[in-house]
Amino acid sequence: MVHFIGAGPGAVDLITLRGAALLKQAQVVIYAGSLVNPGLLAMCREDCEIYNSAEMTLEQVLSVMEAAEAAGRTTVRLHTGDPCLYGAIREQMDRLDELGIAYDDTPGVSSFCGAAAAARAEYTLPGVSQSVIITRMAGRTPVPDREGIAALAAHGATMVVFLSAGMLEGLQAELLKGAFTEDTPAALVYKATWPEEKVVRCTLGTLAQAGRDNGIRKTALVLVGDFLGSSYERSLLYHPEFTTEYREGRK
Repeated sequence: MVHFIGAGPGAVDLITLRGAALLKQAQVVIYAGSLVNPGLLAMCREDCEIYNSAEMTLEQVLSVMEAAEAAGRTTVRLHTGDPCLYGAIREQMDRLDELGIAYDDTPGVSSFCGAAAAARAEYTLPGVSQSVIITRMAGRTPVPDREGIAALAAHGATMVVFLSAGMLEGLQAELLKGAFTEDTPAALVYKATWPEEKVVRCTLGTLAQAGRDNGIRKTALVLVGDFLGSSYERSLLYHPEFTTEYREGRK
């Protein structure tokens, strides 16, 4: 059996209870060493075989899984955040299907949730934005033309940009081609929930400079949108005049 597990955004205690229990039982662990907090490996049993996938190819990862399965051993594939976002798990699952190896997937807390917590922000504010666009800048890994930063920025919705902290100049220029302005609030969240977490607030017009000033070139999310500002409407859900299934509104 192979268990895909989301390790969470960084802090060791943000892995789920289910994920931690499976990690403690595993006989083989393959972890994403470039981003997963190595402190999580302290949960592993003493006889556990541990592999760092940052040093491996997909074929090597699958070879370890296949060998473990043949030996009747349980494997944990430990990904950062929640592996459904930029986790490259589909190609692993498809191959396991071909090999007839059973697997399951335990979700984790994504870094975009950790970034909001670090910035003390709510992505979906009434009267400001009710949509969150999670995306990345095209780099060595391309994105479909219809999903270019400028095209997505045209909506003016909340944007969370992954894997782009090393391309802030280009990202800033593309975002400004959309509905945002140079005064639109923005933030760089470096290593959300880690001990070295840093939140740098700026405007879109100063985004690239903020990155340079703070030495942020990787392992950071870029948050953009008016949800980072101070103006929003009160939620109707808890308004005294708003009737719900559980409460009668009163004038």
